[in-house]
Amino acid sequence: PEIMSLPAKIIKRIIDIFSSFVILTLSAPILLIAIIAIKFDSKGPLLYVQDRVGKNGKKFKIYKFRSMYIDAERHGPRWAEKDDPRVTKVGKILRRTRVDEIPQLINVIKGEMSLVGPRPERPFFVDQLKKEIPYYTRRLRVKPGLTGWAQVKHDYDESIDDVRQKLKFDFYYIENMSLTLDLKIILNTIIV
Repeated sequence: PEIMSLPAKIIKRIIDIFSSFVILTLSAPILLIAIIAIKFDSKGPLLYVQDRVGKNGKKFKIYKFRSMYIDAERHGPRWAEKDDPRVTKVGKILRRTRVDEIPQLINVIKGEMSLVGPRPERPFFVDQLKKEIPYYTRRLRVKPGLTGWAQVKHDYDESIDDVRQKLKFDFYYIENMSLTLDLKIILNTIIV
């Protein structure tokens, strides 16, 4: 069933757009420093553009600051590791501070993502996880988010067991969506 009422969905969308513009404006100096640091640290583009699966299985391009070397996935897609050797020096700082995620606010403004929701996954992993985990596709019934209940409760995905654990948190969010829960997740994200 639809958990959020239409007025709540409209308010959520207004908050998404307004907050994205405010954050992008206020973080402009940080973004400028990140751009310069990425350019001096390693060769390659500033932004990392990648296909992700959104609401109802619709694919979209996600934007992030590049935190890995350009040929990081020459042997195929794989999950990030704790001390991933593919991550650049600047990339480690960007990831630790979550500055690499700020360009995703463009996806939020475009309506492909929300501030809060299950994190969007790559098509390669979605196809794999649909076979491994029952009801995995239920998480595609809502718009993906920049942050979510799973992100404040669990670390990076390093294995299928991590995905299973995070999925429990995603399902909790989907079944209890509300503006109050979104606010709680945003506050927890700031703390984390």
